[in-house]
Amino acid sequence: MHTIKIDQRKSMKLARQTRNQKGFTLLELMVVLVILGALIGLIAPNILGRSDDAKISVAKTQMSNIISALNFYKLDNGNYPSTAQGLDALVTKPSGFPEAKNWKSDGYLPKKPLDPWGNEFIYISPGSEGEFDLLTLGKDGQEGGDADSADISNKDL
Repeated sequence: MHTIKIDQRKSMKLARQTRNQKGFTLLELMVVLVILGALIGLIAPNILGRSDDAKISVAKTQMSNIISALNFYKLDNGNYPSTAQGLDALVTKPSGFPEAKNWKSDGYLPKKPLDPWGNEFIYISPGSEGEFDLLTLGKDGQEGGDADSADISNKDL
């Protein structure tokens, strides 16, 4: 009988604790959601606006890598690939003129690069000021433009 009273006391205490525990009220949840919404509203534009800046940086880095590969190609073969041979000459041995006599067997790049917007880089050899021109037309894929739609050239590096 003594053990029954102890068990009843424990169950009554547990029942009181359960009644005293409360969840969040609807008002508290709404306040938290408003605060989270405000934070997202302040932070999201900064983060989303940076993706365009990041793509421009990536394009410039890719162009630097392509320029290095083109310079190695010239060291091995005595000249840059022609416009017709294009950047494919950095991946597979080109045919035609000028001949790539000492083309490196594993190439100069693992694959033909695309700019961060999924477009091919434009390669012209000889370029406007001598050796070659390398450019990307930016986000819009059209000549000219501003911000992330601006053209980026090897002369901009």
